[in-house]
Formats: sequence, structure tokens, C-alpha cells
Amino acid sequence: MSERSDSNDPWAPPESRQPDPSPYQPPTAPGVHDQPTMTSVPGELPPPPMAPGTYGYPAPAPPAASYGYPGYPGYSAYGQSGWQQAPANGMGITALVLGIISVVLFCAWGLGVVLGILALIFGIIGRKKANRGEANNHGMALAGIILGSVGIVIGGTVLAFIIWTVATEAGRDAYDDNSDNDPFGTTLTVPR
Repeated sequence: MSERSDSNDPWAPPESRQPDPSPYQPPTAPGVHDQPTMTSVPGELPPPPMAPGTYGYPAPAPPAASYGYPGYPGYSAYGQSGWQQAPANGMGITALVLGIISVVLFCAWGLGVVLGILALIFGIIGRKKANRGEANNHGMALAGIILGSVGIVIGGTVLAFIIWTVATEAGRDAYDDNSDNDPFGTTLTVPR
């Protein structure tokens, strides 16, 4: 076995064990009692802080003109602007939703036509708001106008076909005077 030095032997008595010397010893910070205090600094103490607008401090600048909801008083004086008004995207979104529903429900007895007209109206209002800068969903409003127009055309065509079918069937039943209208006309009867 190899011999160990007495300084690293874990079973040796504590007085004979020595810690390993390290090459770097961090400097120790001076204690709190060695730090200078406010009363030991020569000279005059600074004045206590004062409220804005009183003697010694300038009053805040008046708020700058901004669009949207007004912020709290004095916000713009500290580099923060007031709240911005949220875009009014409701008309464009409504036009898009109604346009999609009008295309899907084109065969629901005229419901597609009514929803298509509403989509067209809301889409035009939404486009006008987007052009004025009050909304930022120009594309949704345009899609609502297109889908509403398609819903009106397809729904109107289906509604006209349903009305034509009902009218022609009612006309056939009312003016059918054929006396040979035998429900068993296709049966073969053999005379005896």
C-alpha cells in the first residue's frame, strides 16, 4: 500500500490535520462597523424631496394631445402616453361570419338570402371604417361582402327553384281532369 501523509489522513487527530492550501484567497469585505455613516460625512445634508409643482421642482408639463381614451393626468409628462383606442373590427367580423353562414345555409328557404344581405350591409360599413382608419380588418370586411353576395345569388336561385317547383306541382294537381287517372292502370287484367 502507499503511504499517506499525516495531514490528509481522515483518521488522524484533528490537531494534526491541516487544510489544503489553495492558491487564491478571496479578499474579505470590511465589516459594517468600518463603513462611513451619514453623520460621519463632512458637509451639509441634501434637502428632503418635495412634491412636484412646489418650490424647487418644476410642475409637470400639460398632457400632449393624443387620440383614444385619455390616460391618467400627467402621464405624458413622464414619457408615457395615454391609452390608444382599440380598432372597431366588429363590423368586418360580423360580415365575415354572416357571409359564411349565408353560403352554408343557402338552401334553408330564403335564410341564405337574408343573411347574405346582412353580410353585404355589414361588410360595406366595415370597409368604410377600415378606409377611415377606425378598423384594421379590411380583408375580413371584403370577404364578408364577397361571401354575402355569393350567398344572395345561390340562396336566391335555390329559393326561386323551390317556388317554381311548388307552383308547378300545385298547378298540375288543380287542373288535372284526366279521367283515366287509375292508380292501378299498370296492372294487367285478364277478362274471364
